[in-house]
Amino acid sequence: MNSIISKYLKGDFTLWAVFIGLCLISVMEMYSASSTLAYRAINHTAPILRHVVFLGLGAFLAFLVHLVPYKFIRLLSYGLLILSLLTLVLVFVIGKTENDAVRWLEIGGFQFQPSELGKLSLIIVAADLIARMKISKENERKYFPILITATLLICGLILPENFSTAVILFGVIFLMMIIGSVAWNKLLKLAGGLVVALTLAVTLVLLVPQEKMPGMFDRAYTWVNRIDRYINEEDNAEDKYTITDENLQVQHGRIAIARGGLMGVFPGNSVQRDFLPQAYSDFIYAIIVEEMGLIGGIVVILLYMILLYRAGRIATKSATVFPAIVMIGLSLMIVFQAFVSMAVATSLGPVTGQPLPLISRGGTAILITSIYFGIMFGITRQIKNETEKIEKKESNEI
Repeated sequence: MNSIISKYLKGDFTLWAVFIGLCLISVMEMYSASSTLAYRAINHTAPILRHVVFLGLGAFLAFLVHLVPYKFIRLLSYGLLILSLLTLVLVFVIGKTENDAVRWLEIGGFQFQPSELGKLSLIIVAADLIARMKISKENERKYFPILITATLLICGLILPENFSTAVILFGVIFLMMIIGSVAWNKLLKLAGGLVVALTLAVTLVLLVPQEKMPGMFDRAYTWVNRIDRYINEEDNAEDKYTITDENLQVQHGRIAIARGGLMGVFPGNSVQRDFLPQAYSDFIYAIIVEEMGLIGGIVVILLYMILLYRAGRIATKSATVFPAIVMIGLSLMIVFQAFVSMAVATSLGPVTGQPLPLISRGGTAILITSIYFGIMFGITRQIKNETEKIEKKESNEI
């Protein structure tokens, strides 16, 4: 058995263990959290079977991708970036609305989120451009405007309907530039420009009534209301102690976490899954804590932290810049999204609509996250092979 695993599952064992661990937790918790979907379905097993199929497809994709040399992924990322731009524009024209947001495209009966393609392609393209900028100052002057243009285009197209995703993605790209040693004067100018733009946008939203603004700004008002409600909750007894349509998810999420205690009520015994509208998606971490307790919640956090730590360690072993920056970028994207999702479920932040990577119910998100892992597996496989060749060459010379 070990020989089969070592022969076909190349790459870092720890990363594979994290991937498999998240998938197992996902199956167990989705079986419980998707009860409301099961009640509505003709076949009660359909929701969990769908989820297992997507996880299986994701695992297969991760396996296939980890066999592809990262130099090909580097080239393909530009085509994927162009495709992402086109599909993100199409969302505004023929996109499907769900949960008051237009984020989905349906082509040939298949529904997917273009923002997921945008995140993947932009991170890889950004890593390539940062690697090119490391070669010389001339290259930095040449490629920095291209990187910023691509980042602002993708994040700008995601922003109107998915503010939190756009912010997380931009934050990841900015950190990649810091880690890639992009000149500080360029980063400070970029940060300053964005602060000014954000200040103007918030001022506009606060001063101009929603009915006088174009419909594309509706989500901005939604976000301002969410943040205001979150900040002022302590001063509003109704928001804090009464369950209303506005705070339904937050309050039931708190009840779920309170019921969990240290050990939880054990998988399958959740009560709040029947009251939380997004128990299987945005608030699945609350169900995890309810059923698996504080211990289970910490285990999930540790899995994501191990992923980030291990990716960082592997990046330091890379002899070239591109694979190292890709490792950092992809791991940061997964972990940032996870912590935002968990913060929302535990009332440490306003509601954002971020699912828990590889655990929450999803289609496109599960497949793209699996590709993230596949790329990281492939990079660790190639770094390991390169290290072995160098060691073998040095031993022959001796």
